[in-house]
Amino acid sequence: MQTDFLNSTIKLFEYYKSLGDKTFIQLSEKDFLYTPNNYSNSIAIIVRHLSGNMKSRWTNFLTEDGEKIWREREKEFNEPYLAKEDILNDWEAGWDCLFSALKSLRSEDLSKTIYIRNQGHSVMDAILRQLAHYSSHVGQIIYIGTIIKGENWNSLSIPKGESDKFNQSHFSLPKETRHFTEDFKDGK
Repeated sequence: MQTDFLNSTIKLFEYYKSLGDKTFIQLSEKDFLYTPNNYSNSIAIIVRHLSGNMKSRWTNFLTEDGEKIWREREKEFNEPYLAKEDILNDWEAGWDCLFSALKSLRSEDLSKTIYIRNQGHSVMDAILRQLAHYSSHVGQIIYIGTIIKGENWNSLSIPKGESDKFNQSHFSLPKETRHFTEDFKDGK
């Protein structure tokens, strides 16, 4: 079961990363800096925050507190990127740190206690905490992308008005057990 948990969460993290990647493809460099209002973050700022969080949480994950002393969280919300390439490089660096840590785990690691700001979590709970955190920010990225692109937005899942078609295609297949993210690897 614990191996299934690790495999499933890795697939979920990969899925949410892919949603961000598919959003970025649709955006111009200036789109990454767009903010809907003065209280919102741009996609660039969200990426900087996610990357900072990932590097802090997953570096030496089993042996050091997840909030590293070298992380400057407040700067994540203020320091601009110079180019889209910098944003994408930081995005990849954060995810690389996460996937490297997760893929190094063994089943017996899941019950170990790790700390985030001196608060103890089982490794399994820490993974779930970050899965929820990252997926919420990817959702923000997607939402900002839909605002920017409007009617030119390419849906990342089942487009409006196509639920019946999608369901028919799935119900026409034999029942099988597989991870839902496999339906969205290519295209939608």
